[in-house]
Amino acid sequence: MSLPILLITPPFTQLNTPYPATAYLKGFLQSRGIAAAQADLGLEVLLQLFSETGLEQAFQQAAAYPEPSPNALRMLALKGHYLRTIEPVVRFLQGKDPTLSRNILTRRFLPEGSRFDTLPDLEAAFGDMGIADAAKYLATLYLEDLSDLITETVDPQFGFSRYAERLSRTAPTYDPLYEALAQPPSFIDLLTIQQLGNLIEQHQPCLVALSVPFPGNLFSALRCGQWLRKQYPQIKTVMGGGYPNTELRSLKDPRIFEVLDFICLDDGEAPLEALYAYVSGTNPDAGSLKRTYTLREGEVQFIDSNACSDYAMATTGTPDYTGLPLDQYISVIEVTNPMHSLWSDGRWNKLTMAHGCYWGKCTFCDTTLPYISDYEPLTAGLLADRMETIIAQTGNTGFHFVDEAAPPALMRNLALEIIRRGLVVSWWANIRFEKSFTPDLCLLLREAGCIAVSGGLEVASDRLLKLIDKGVTVAQVARVNKAFTDAGILVHAYLMYGFPTQTAVETVDSMEMVRQLFAAGVLKSAFWHRFALTAHSPVGKNPDAYGVRMMQAEGTFANNDIAYEEAVDTDHDAFGYGLKKSLFNYMHGIGLQDPLHKWFDHKVPRTTVKPDWIYGALEEAALSLPKETSRVVWLGGPVAVQTVSKSKKGATWEEAQLTVYARSQTLHLRLDAAKGLWLSDLLPQLTPGTATLLTRAEVRSRYEAAGWDDFELFWDDKPLAPLRKVGLLQV
Repeated sequence: MSLPILLITPPFTQLNTPYPATAYLKGFLQSRGIAAAQADLGLEVLLQLFSETGLEQAFQQAAAYPEPSPNALRMLALKGHYLRTIEPVVRFLQGKDPTLSRNILTRRFLPEGSRFDTLPDLEAAFGDMGIADAAKYLATLYLEDLSDLITETVDPQFGFSRYAERLSRTAPTYDPLYEALAQPPSFIDLLTIQQLGNLIEQHQPCLVALSVPFPGNLFSALRCGQWLRKQYPQIKTVMGGGYPNTELRSLKDPRIFEVLDFICLDDGEAPLEALYAYVSGTNPDAGSLKRTYTLREGEVQFIDSNACSDYAMATTGTPDYTGLPLDQYISVIEVTNPMHSLWSDGRWNKLTMAHGCYWGKCTFCDTTLPYISDYEPLTAGLLADRMETIIAQTGNTGFHFVDEAAPPALMRNLALEIIRRGLVVSWWANIRFEKSFTPDLCLLLREAGCIAVSGGLEVASDRLLKLIDKGVTVAQVARVNKAFTDAGILVHAYLMYGFPTQTAVETVDSMEMVRQLFAAGVLKSAFWHRFALTAHSPVGKNPDAYGVRMMQAEGTFANNDIAYEEAVDTDHDAFGYGLKKSLFNYMHGIGLQDPLHKWFDHKVPRTTVKPDWIYGALEEAALSLPKETSRVVWLGGPVAVQTVSKSKKGATWEEAQLTVYARSQTLHLRLDAAKGLWLSDLLPQLTPGTATLLTRAEVRSRYEAAGWDDFELFWDDKPLAPLRKVGLLQV
């Protein structure tokens, strides 16, 4: 029996759910008959750290720190309380002891450090009955206190979702990482190595594949490789993932191969299959490797065999989560905002609707790299198949679609397929704020279990959105956000400041647009990012067009983020704190009527945006009719019909009385008898369970074939308005 590949996510990525790369690769490898095991090393380390034994060791090291802060001194004095409560708190956050929530809420159970100093009004944040979430928030503060203590006194590189990120971010030279690797292992390193050793003994792999999506788990990956090289030189190591895919495309420094054997780029399926054949001896020709760096005769070589082709998304198999301890992940609530909490609360199965981005034009984005440029959607049927397989495998019905931007048409088709199959799921997705997201489509998505969306508003300025080639306007984004919000779907916006040529006034105007979106209730959550110039973006490829001058030559290690100067003399960094402070308050409904200058400790220009601009944009929503190719869907429930005779002033006629049993109400409609009977016969044919949904044009044709010529007056005006409110949609 051949030895397996061991797929590892090094510390640290997420607390609440596994990063999906190893599950994707495991599903593929096993579909190709290659044995594979997987582990979330970050989770293993955190569970060891936040055990009574691990925390005792951390406190012992913290006690030796020469000049602890007052907060650290307080926590050290409360060591016994922390050791007594740590394991119950972890069990509670794993969902294994929900009754502990009432004990936590007494505020007499957990020791409290400085994170509790700015505690919000829990009743206002969670309500009288939000017991579990309120307790989870307090337990999160408790863990963050411990993180602060560890960072201050034990290991300054520690963080829940990143480790030694400072060494890895914007690293044109390998020197800082090389020097750090030469130092003795830290406390967190030793925990990592201990857990890695357990995995090696358990699985006995021939190849260890280290998935590195972010700068915050690169150093741990290198430390793992370093230890494996020394302790198990016969085991080969390979690194792949988002970090090398973007940062190491021009790698020249051979020193990284002192701790790794190979580095693969882009989609990992074909490269990993070829590498396994090489390592296992099935194909000993190194020239057959795919998109793989290695060291040959002291030189870094990139091997990309034309004989090895990539796999279509439809043939890569269903992500396989077996082997990951799904019941041990820790759900936390870091911010008392329901949309913002999705990233850290709950166990989400990760899936992708499409490879790449169907838009692929944004000038700040890595549009020239395959993960953006190679667009390939799946079918709704295959996606639903994979969802059903994963639900059966994990027992979890929550999904996060991690696309660069999920295609609206595919989202529609998937929603129809979910409803047709009767799947009970909760899901959220990354999107573009396309005008395709009509109110009807948003209602359909909500019916299919969509609970939230996140998308890029970026600069909230029409001039800059055009320069970015975003393909949207602020008014359009506002209307789309309202459509989602009205359907009961939470909306998060990614925001950007500091884009080349952005002036101080435009930054303040963007902030005002964001304030108005929150005040209008059409935006639930957001996050400001500082613009970063990347080598593989249109701005990086053509800096002169954006008034940008590169300030660094290509390095021998990471070459994606680039230092630059721009023609516009604006101190973008001066706005960072005020933008983020205001946003934090807006997400909690605070300060929405305050003047913008309140959030800054320096003078800022006045906004030029009218205070009711967003309200005006929402009122001017286009009243265009749906396309004739739109599918007509009935989600409103069973319909009963009876004919009743009516008379008035000697005239007698018949009416059809329709009774609609919608989910939350019973609806009664009276229509002309013939049209009412026609409609009651039509509605069951419009449910997603039917073979093929009718288009609007086909419905019109049937209506006119019945002898009527007033389709718009009947279908789009008052007669059917009540039905549209309970589920007669055109998508």
